[in-house]
Amino acid sequence: MAANRPPLNERMYAPYKIAALVEVLGEQGIAPADSLRGSGVTVEALQEASTLTSIGQYATVCRNAVSLGCEPATPFKVGQRLHLAAYGMYGYALMSCLSLRDYFRLGAKYHRLATPTVAIEWTEYPDRMVWTFPDALVTSPSRELREFIIEQQYTQHVTHLQDVAGGVCPPLKACFSYAAPPHADLYPDYLGCPCFFDQAQCELVYDSEILERKPQLAHRISASLLQETCDRLIGQEKTASGIAGEIYQMLMGTPGVFPSMDAVADAMHMTARTLRRRLLAEGTSFLAIVDDVRRSLALEWLRTTKMSSDDIATLLGFSDAANFRRAVKRWTGKGLGELRR
Repeated sequence: MAANRPPLNERMYAPYKIAALVEVLGEQGIAPADSLRGSGVTVEALQEASTLTSIGQYATVCRNAVSLGCEPATPFKVGQRLHLAAYGMYGYALMSCLSLRDYFRLGAKYHRLATPTVAIEWTEYPDRMVWTFPDALVTSPSRELREFIIEQQYTQHVTHLQDVAGGVCPPLKACFSYAAPPHADLYPDYLGCPCFFDQAQCELVYDSEILERKPQLAHRISASLLQETCDRLIGQEKTASGIAGEIYQMLMGTPGVFPSMDAVADAMHMTARTLRRRLLAEGTSFLAIVDDVRRSLALEWLRTTKMSSDDIATLLGFSDAANFRRAVKRWTGKGLGELRR
């Protein structure tokens, strides 16, 4: 499963990653003002609950850390300090999951809410579960910056799983698509597993036997409520972000009417080919947006109206009620009866 990539410069995240990095750099004698230079974030803003920052701003602070000659262990130390409790609803939703399989699945689904500096995907095999990190979301990154971000991301994943599992739960192995850096001996110390370089892609591999384990804070009602909250947050974020947000707003503004991509592109004064390319750059597609709008409207109408499922299916453009029921099951894992209780 792949996580869509949000815009680089949209200010929509609490500055917990920036604060953790500034703190680690401060312990090395690097002044916060130097760490934050060029980011548009002030030292004072890091202390304000209302501050929102972007992925690009965090990337700038990472770039500063590299250029200021930070210690090689810096990204690993930052990853160790980024506990799930700092991630708000996203973190609490993951901690309340009913199984580690749910944790991995939802970690990818809600990744947009976590100041994501890299794209992530997860795949379950019979004997292993694999996180894959296809890229780093930094414009023309240097080798050092790309490695810095990957090192922080890997350690963050290890920290988060430990938070959820309630104890050490190390990967089977960690693979990196680049050559071993001079500080390669730090990798197994912080990740707790064998590390391999010059591999086909960046991967973090776990034994599939852990997937049925119950997280220490698993709670069925909390999990359901928090996941619904994350679903709404993702929807709100989409309505404010990029070309995808404009289309989302357009479709939500005319519920039950689903124009073709050609018609939407024409309304936005661009060709369908250009629209497709720009949506791909944002990590999504026209069909994915339509599907998400249908899901949002379906759940809202099922929970707040007395319309029959047949009427809702017709309004949402489904060919028949059976296809609508299958879509609801795919979206929620539940049947229509469960959603209307």
